[in-house]
Amino acid sequence: MMSSFPHPHLLGIEGLAADDVHLILDEAERWIAFNRRPRRQADLLAGLTQLNAFFENSTRTSLSFEIAGKRLGAQVVSMAVAQSSVAKGESLIDTFRTLNAMQPDVVVIRHGETGAARKVSEIVDCPVINAGDGTGEHPTQALLDALTIRRRLGRIEGLTVAICGDIRHSRVAGSNMRSLPLLGADVRVVAPPALLPPAGELGAVAAYTDMDEGIAGVDVVMMLRIQRERMDAALAGGLSDFHHRYGLTRERLDRLAPRALVMHPGPINRGVEIEGALADDRGRSAILDQVENGVAVRMACLDLLTRARRGD
Repeated sequence: MMSSFPHPHLLGIEGLAADDVHLILDEAERWIAFNRRPRRQADLLAGLTQLNAFFENSTRTSLSFEIAGKRLGAQVVSMAVAQSSVAKGESLIDTFRTLNAMQPDVVVIRHGETGAARKVSEIVDCPVINAGDGTGEHPTQALLDALTIRRRLGRIEGLTVAICGDIRHSRVAGSNMRSLPLLGADVRVVAPPALLPPAGELGAVAAYTDMDEGIAGVDVVMMLRIQRERMDAALAGGLSDFHHRYGLTRERLDRLAPRALVMHPGPINRGVEIEGALADDRGRSAILDQVENGVAVRMACLDLLTRARRGD
């Protein structure tokens, strides 16, 4: 009997139990092998309609959800937001009331407003997957990150992970700061003071403002994209000063654990948060593994969330 996912939606890591996360990761494992076959077509979602609504630009997340749905056999429809009534001023609520009337079977949404995915889940009659909402959460990114760590290092429990960069504005950091401790990792964040969240939002996560101290001895270093529009608030010296003080370079690798893994959710600002040659070093960098694993994780999420609709 197939295991069931005990939640109607995937809106964030918050609210999930460790068993829920392990279920998704275990399901994703089989899709990695499937995706490496010469022919990759399943019919689990045959006859179901998957609606992708991306109100923000995306390459990795949007395309991997589209590929995931199509490989599972779904009818995948990607909403052209710029050509929709949203451009005429239609509200999020009215847009999804309209879309719900078209009877989609699963909705994948990315939106700039924190909490947008939850609002949509209260309107539509099908599962909703949050593909990133404002500065809130990006749960499938955290799940694919966890899967990547587990596959490359053999475990998550007991590892030390440093998340570095724009922590305050990062939904990737928000989800990983929930998922990785849930799975037994020791998590720390490293950033300039202006890019750290308020102390009350860190929970048990330790915060560092010195990069060399923050990454010392860690098993995984996860770099985040620096959002250039916010750099003036972070460092008076700008991008070059940020790279000098907080960029990941080969020289800084010596401070990590011997087999430490380098990760980045993309897109990368080469020469800012990470040295370009280091990002391309497949021996240390898991960045392309993250991309590959993202398709498998999203296939697992689509499968698990639609099983009740399929009668499985």
